[in-house]
Amino acid sequence: MAVLKITEENFKAEVLESGKPVLLDFWATWCGPCQMQGPVFEEAAEKLSDKAVFGKVNVDEEPGLAQQFGVMSIPTLILFRDGKAADTMVGFHPLEELEKIIAK
Repeated sequence: MAVLKITEENFKAEVLESGKPVLLDFWATWCGPCQMQGPVFEEAAEKLSDKAVFGKVNVDEEPGLAQQFGVMSIPTLILFRDGKAADTMVGFHPLEELEKIIAK
């Protein structure tokens, strides 16, 4: 399953109303660690699409969402369960950590 592009317009439907946990990657094109996280995030999305939904939020295009969830540095990964932010990870994280946070 592809990684969704999350915007303020689709946030409620894709994240808050999702029947599965949703892992969001808050990132930007100019961010080095974000470029490292991207391929790992894509791999996790392919591997774990049966367990969770994966979405990316470009903080330059969606500053409101970044502000709403207190994203101060990127990449920041936020896991939503039942429409609520349940877990936050800042910085680069390997595939194993993404698997663990979703399995919790």
